[in-house]
Amino acid sequence: MLITPDHRRYFMTPRDQPLPLYIESIGYNGNQENVYRPAGYPCYHWLQTVKGAGEFRFAGSTVQLGETSGILLPPSEPHEYVRSQGEWETLYITFGGSQCPAITESLGLGEAALHQWDAESPLEYYGREVLGSISSDQDLSGLEASADMYRFLILLKKHGMTGSRSSISHAVERLAPLISFMNEHYADPEIGLEQMAAIPGITPRHLNTLFKQSFGMTAYSYFILLRIRKSKEWMTGDSKLTVKETAAKVGFRDASHFVATFRRIEGVTPEQYRTLY
Repeated sequence: MLITPDHRRYFMTPRDQPLPLYIESIGYNGNQENVYRPAGYPCYHWLQTVKGAGEFRFAGSTVQLGETSGILLPPSEPHEYVRSQGEWETLYITFGGSQCPAITESLGLGEAALHQWDAESPLEYYGREVLGSISSDQDLSGLEASADMYRFLILLKKHGMTGSRSSISHAVERLAPLISFMNEHYADPEIGLEQMAAIPGITPRHLNTLFKQSFGMTAYSYFILLRIRKSKEWMTGDSKLTVKETAAKVGFRDASHFVATFRRIEGVTPEQYRTLY
């Protein structure tokens, strides 16, 4: 529904069987008015600044919502927002779904928070692209909008920055030389955390912080998973390789340790895994 040239809002068709994730409404406001919601909004609510700035109050905090920033609120979170300078252009999305709480929690997006991003980040334009897509296409099933919403949450997880914490995309970019090193030296059993940390030139503790932020695990755990993945490539590519030979090719000093690690991660032994292919 087109309201005015400066205010567009679209409501998605309701469904008898809700999708795991769906957009309830999406819109653009070229002159954002003041909003006061002491009981919050019944759905998850995203608000980002397109141009200008506003003052947003939630969870006992007051933040400036300027360009390259947005707020994500869970349902029923009391909040209010007002213009803080000139005209304030905003884009907003309200969404829900049967699996929405589980999805947002698994991505670490379940709590109310201010998110910021780089000007060249895909987050800067994705919401507007979705709005344009919905305005030009009748997605009666809601499936495309559901996929768009999931993609948006993934982008927010990857590129969004909260507090002093850098984005996952920044962390991965910094770790890229080390990941290349791991791919080249996975067969070397002498590689440890100290050698890994020397590649980006940081402490082992900081290295583990970056890996946990990016991949949810320590650097060495990531390296072990890489070795197991490579072992599967070796085993399925050469049926004549013994377990002992495979273990040596992926950096394990003895076959028993390799078998135990493989079984812990994959749920089957290397020999059992080979029979599946």
